Amino acid sequence: MLAVACSNGKEAAVETRDGDTVRAGVERVSSRILDILDVKGEITDTGAMTVRCSDYDPDEQVYRARHPWSIYKTPFVDMEKGMDRLRAELPKEGWKIVQDGVDGSKVKSPQIVAESKGGEFAVDVRLHEASEIGNAPDLLEVTVESACYRQK
Repeated sequence: MLAVACSNGKEAAVETRDGDTVRAGVERVSSRILDILDVKGEITDTGAMTVRCSDYDPDEQVYRARHPWSIYKTPFVDMEKGMDRLRAELPKEGWKIVQDGVDGSKVKSPQIVAESKGGEFAVDVRLHEASEIGNAPDLLEVTVESACYRQK
């Protein structure tokens, strides 16, 4: 799970926002990430969804929008170049890269985690190399999340 705004503790005020507007914003950010990656291939896309923020009691009804998607059926080297473009372009667009290395999985997949200026959005991008286990293909996995908010 990404850490955006609400993960810093309950001390921070949680804005009241329209869920449709937040989901649309997450999808716009996802579209921009796809543009920066500039990787052609098959794309899975379920659309943005609303999930509860785990840092809050369920009675508080605090949510975030999440948009997970991935790119596959493209050469691994092209996906690596896409990750390099993210490293270069996100800071130019006001994003702060908070993690650039490998994830905590056994295979230690390359991972970039970044937060937008103001902390309204975060993105987690992981590059998975093909595996014979489960016939998993080369995959560029992207998750964009909003900061936590209360439903209007």
